[in-house]
Amino acid sequence: MAWDQDLDAQGLLCPLPVLKARKRLAGMAPGQVLRMLATDPAAVIDVPHFCAEAGHDLLGSEDQDGVQIYLIRKG
Repeated sequence: MAWDQDLDAQGLLCPLPVLKARKRLAGMAPGQVLRMLATDPAAVIDVPHFCAEAGHDLLGSEDQDGVQIYLIRKG
């Protein structure tokens, strides 16, 4: 899947990955997709919760060699 912007949040701990995602998404147009990379174990809970609360769509997530990859469509 294609995405419009990348956010590298590797090495950041809760709540920084979600806070950085919120800030990046605020500057994006509705419908655009953000790909976020994270290594924080709490992100598997925090990112889906953030998306649900903020009205964004979590299009998918996967783990590649300890790096979590999230695709978030701005609502």
